[in-house]
Amino acid sequence: MANTQSAKKRVRASIRKRDRNRSTRSAVKTLVSRARRPALPDAASLTSEEVRRAISALDKAAEKGVLHANNASRRKARLMSALAKLAPSGGKPAPPKGSGKTATASPAKKPAARPTKAKA
Repeated sequence: MANTQSAKKRVRASIRKRDRNRSTRSAVKTLVSRARRPALPDAASLTSEEVRRAISALDKAAEKGVLHANNASRRKARLMSALAKLAPSGGKPAPPKGSGKTATASPAKKPAARPTKAKA
């Protein structure tokens, strides 16, 4: 048990913070599970609106220090990849089947070198 007055105050403050952090973590978990769970049985399991809410909650929790920034980033990436798997391909048309050619990515170009400033 804490002996000094300041140590007792730190215990009280840490209890308040623990309760606040616990409710924030619980809310984040709820939003993430809602984003993953289908609202209707025949609907897709991930909706962009629910994912947006979950990502916002993860960002806020990381900003407050309730979650580690990398933890929130990892969870957001998993949500977005799950959403991308369900969503139809954005704007790229699929290559025709049976053409025999496979699509190869062009090598990435290096950015142009910036001219260096001459020191006077």
